[in-house]
Amino acid sequence: MKTEVLIAVRLDLNQNIDEKTKESAQRFFKEQVNFLGIKTSIVRKIAKQHFKDIKDEDKKDIFELCRKLLKSEYGEEAFIAFEWAYYIRKQYEPSDFHVFERWIRKYVNNWAKCDTFCNHTVGSYIEQYPECLRDVKKWAKSENRWFRRASAVSLIIPARKGRFLKEIFEISDLLLNDKDDLVQKGYGWLLKEASKNHQVEVYEYIAKNKKEMPRTALRYALEKMPEDFRRKAMEK
Repeated sequence: MKTEVLIAVRLDLNQNIDEKTKESAQRFFKEQVNFLGIKTSIVRKIAKQHFKDIKDEDKKDIFELCRKLLKSEYGEEAFIAFEWAYYIRKQYEPSDFHVFERWIRKYVNNWAKCDTFCNHTVGSYIEQYPECLRDVKKWAKSENRWFRRASAVSLIIPARKGRFLKEIFEISDLLLNDKDDLVQKGYGWLLKEASKNHQVEVYEYIAKNKKEMPRTALRYALEKMPEDFRRKAMEK
């Protein structure tokens, strides 16, 4: 059954390849990326369709299917792997953190994979097991740019719900002077999402740190703030 599902998934993907979509995908990345060239809406549909065939499988077997998809390095197959991992979020266990950490280390090599995986799959895991945040904070010190971005974007969904403000500020502190623009955008985005429920606290954090924050992070963080807040924060 497991091999048949992968064959069926890849057959459906190959039947939906569009060269224009493939050409346009590369424009969003500075590094070289591998995409078949399939619209996200179609990939999501394929993921849902074939998950029906494996939904009753053991979590370990589903994770193994995900790993095999990730090994291909195609963005569309990674998207399906991360979707499937998110679909079984009610089955997460504390030990799954090490699985997810390994996937980031081995298979995440661009911002799209990082955000797709971390926003929903890792974010959902953190909501269930917030004690893992001590390890997520360690990612912010990694030499791997995707771990550093992951430390921020894994908290995007919880931040929208008003959760983990203390940890959000702690991670932002660790990333504050990061030289990588994709990391800057990541923690700026996190602060922006946190500001929806904690506008004053986030603004005070930004005002305190604005002289150190890179302008890229600052612009992202202020995006949802009132105009007068944005103007004051951008002043030198």
